Amino acid sequence: MDELRAKIDLIDHDLLNLFLKRMETAKQIGLYKKENGLPIFDRSREREILCNLTEGVNPELQGFVKVLFTTLFEMSRSYQSSNISETSDVQRLIDNAIQSTPKEFPKSAVVACQGVEGAYSQIACDKLFSLPNIMFCDTFESVFQAVESGLCQYGILPLENSTAGSVNQVYDLMNRYNFYIARSVRLSIQHTLLAKHGILLSNVKEIFSHEQAIQQCSQFLNSLPNVKVTVCENTATAAKLAAESNRNDIAVISSKDCTELYGLSVLSYNIQNTDNNYTRFICISKKLEIYPGAHKTSVMLTLSHKPGALYQVMAKFNALNINLNKLESRPIPGRDFEFKFYFDIDSSVYSEEFKQVLSELESETAMFDYLGSYQEI
Repeated sequence: MDELRAKIDLIDHDLLNLFLKRMETAKQIGLYKKENGLPIFDRSREREILCNLTEGVNPELQGFVKVLFTTLFEMSRSYQSSNISETSDVQRLIDNAIQSTPKEFPKSAVVACQGVEGAYSQIACDKLFSLPNIMFCDTFESVFQAVESGLCQYGILPLENSTAGSVNQVYDLMNRYNFYIARSVRLSIQHTLLAKHGILLSNVKEIFSHEQAIQQCSQFLNSLPNVKVTVCENTATAAKLAAESNRNDIAVISSKDCTELYGLSVLSYNIQNTDNNYTRFICISKKLEIYPGAHKTSVMLTLSHKPGALYQVMAKFNALNINLNKLESRPIPGRDFEFKFYFDIDSSVYSEEFKQVLSELESETAMFDYLGSYQEI
């Protein structure tokens, strides 16, 4: 084993020297391309190299050879870009926002939240702001509209839940409105079954709640096979509906806060599938604001409809050692089998590698939307 390891060490040393020579040559090629107005990415050239390299290689190793050299190509392109690229539009946007944004997140503001008093969006809002002036909206789209029109400075929207997954309606609306993410918050969600005073669980024939809450409490609901489950636009709206209804056979899944707000009684506590139940909310604004400590960035992009397009994007993050927290895809309306991708990037906004990868994404993808850099609490 010692002899084999010593042999590997020698090979690695040779590989390192060859790698350094290759990167220096790639840099010179990049400078030549800049002087002559040539694109950095040459797909046909890379395909030709891969075909030549894998020809005659043992079939069981051909896949490894492809991965190795595809990674080398991506690192070479990144190195070329870092040496020849000028400040990109997205870099200027970020730099200007860092300079113009106050050093502290505001304690009070006019904030749009979907639902009514007692909604989880309102609870998330109270966690972000000390003295928010909340404007309640009927729908998620109304929150986007309130922010885009300038009626509200901020809007609170649920993005994903640890049990039920992504809130697809919000992701789809993100494609249609102009906004930036100023902050995000992870909220522990503990669902409660509520009903009017005097109603017992055995009396309940129908339960109302939001579809996400229903999914998060599926195990509890499955234990009530004879009870009808009805989707409502918001958990707090469901609680208000129960309080105002003349029926004595309905219950709702909502937050415990709604107990006192709407004069209801608790039939069952903590009915979510798991105690580790969190929903991530984003705080959106019309103007880009980047506060100190921003360590997460969100972008949306569309890729060319070609084999390996997503892999090439992922390779950029790998080459620059940048972590991704989230990758979500949503179909593009009216375009068959084409998708828009949502990325959450885990990196300080001040990192040079972060700025580089954003510049490359902006220049090399079919469509690129920068959604903001922010802190998550």
